[in-house]
Amino acid sequence: MTDQTESIRREMTRNINAVEGSREYLEAKHGQVWDTTQLQQEFSVEGFLAPFVLVRKSDGVRGTLKFQHDPRFYFGFEPE
Repeated sequence: MTDQTESIRREMTRNINAVEGSREYLEAKHGQVWDTTQLQQEFSVEGFLAPFVLVRKSDGVRGTLKFQHDPRFYFGFEPE
């Protein structure tokens, strides 16, 4: 099976990780930011497909977040 989004996702991942985004940088650019512990407290993770993670909030709302690798932060929640 061919993943038709792979090249797009790879480019997005490169762009996200090209600049080491501090928490402050990401908050200024994307709003709320979560580290791994905060993500686990507020969301149930249903799947990863870099640079996206499929999540369900504690209130049942399902959506996606983007993430950067190092330091690992999650941001840009988009509800379905």
